[in-house]
Amino acid sequence: MNTEYFQYGKKEVDHLKKKDQVLGAAMDRIGIIKRPVIPDLFCALMHAIIGQQISTKAQETIWKRLLDLTNEVNAGTILSFSDTDLQSIGLTFRKVDYIKNMAQKVANKELRLDELSKLNDDEVCLELSALKGIGTWTAEMIMLFSMQRMNVLSYGDLAIHRGMRMLYHHRAIRPKLFNKYWHRYSPYASVASLYLWAIAGGAIPEMRDYAPKKNK
Repeated sequence: MNTEYFQYGKKEVDHLKKKDQVLGAAMDRIGIIKRPVIPDLFCALMHAIIGQQISTKAQETIWKRLLDLTNEVNAGTILSFSDTDLQSIGLTFRKVDYIKNMAQKVANKELRLDELSKLNDDEVCLELSALKGIGTWTAEMIMLFSMQRMNVLSYGDLAIHRGMRMLYHHRAIRPKLFNKYWHRYSPYASVASLYLWAIAGGAIPEMRDYAPKKNK
């Protein structure tokens, strides 16, 4: 299976570099970022739920087991297995409940995933975060790494905060400051997110986190 990546290019890069020279310099240092996406929205939701509160390695192990079990991840195949079958691949009772609930909503057309593309970002976030097991942060990640929405910057993402502190030398990122950057990056905040994550992960070694040290 060919891996697909979040699509962006010269237009988005040039816009961000024009709006924010500090970010632009970091983008030049880092270069193009290839972040995998899961275009199938149902699969992306399942993958996100599986990954909650476990390591990426554990998430991928359980995801592979699910693929081996079902051959194809869709609402019908999920509902065809018992809770015990799904727990046997490493899913908790709660996660089985979440994915079964979602599969049932898709199967009975209470949730029409194909219709979400017609909604704006705020509406999509509300629809997704109303599902059991999907909070605002997960909905935002689905919007970015499945739907490839271009203007997602998650206030609830700790690595985004860390990247901003490192890049702009802030001690903390409060809502007003966060919104200032979001408006600056708009309408390509998702691309800025990719670079802030990279910075938070150490892509530019000399950058440090300016958050105050916690007393032990």
